[in-house]
Amino acid sequence: MDLSLLTRLNQHRAERQAAILVTDMASGAQRLVQKDGFADNDPLAGEFEKRFRSGKSGTVETENGTFFLTVSVPSPRLVIIGAVHISQALVPMAEIAGLDVTVIDPRTAFATEDRFPGGALKAEWPEDVLKEAPLDAYTAVAAVTHDPKIDDFPLIEALKTGCFYVGALGSRKTHAKRLDRFREADLDPVTFDRIDAPIGLDIGAASPEEIAVAVLGSVITALRKAPETPE
Repeated sequence: MDLSLLTRLNQHRAERQAAILVTDMASGAQRLVQKDGFADNDPLAGEFEKRFRSGKSGTVETENGTFFLTVSVPSPRLVIIGAVHISQALVPMAEIAGLDVTVIDPRTAFATEDRFPGGALKAEWPEDVLKEAPLDAYTAVAAVTHDPKIDDFPLIEALKTGCFYVGALGSRKTHAKRLDRFREADLDPVTFDRIDAPIGLDIGAASPEEIAVAVLGSVITALRKAPETPE
């Protein structure tokens, strides 16, 4: 491997940026491709989109030859805002699904080690936690406190950062008030459609455990499936 490409690849990994090393199996020529850093007319564009979502390396046969794609994507993260009953059910489910999970809640009555064993809990304000561990494109954010003082900041940051999933608990009326606050904060209304609210897949979930299943389903869908485009 070209040492300069290896250096760049390692830098992308350290910065939680996705990249694919493309190797021409016939000539040995290599190039490094970043997510959102390739042209639509690239012969491998469609394959890049699939691999960035799946995270799987492998060989690709094309009319232009055979290529091996070495895929490097960050571990997907789930940041849950709110140490509530839904979160208690969601944490172990998300961890089984392979997500790195963090629960953030400054309310010490909810944010206790007894309720969230294992080190995922941050009993601090989201502003402080996210300053140390910023959101990125491979992070999902699920806000479930029902408290704008806690939920709004991470939701706004998630939209600005381009998190792959942004969900918020609450009724449509609650969400409409939330969007009014976001407009007052000068957030671009174009981004509002990215918020999954009411949060989770529409499966008729009622209990905290069922809502957790619905939320995890939405997160995995956003991570693995390309957004549907209108015909």
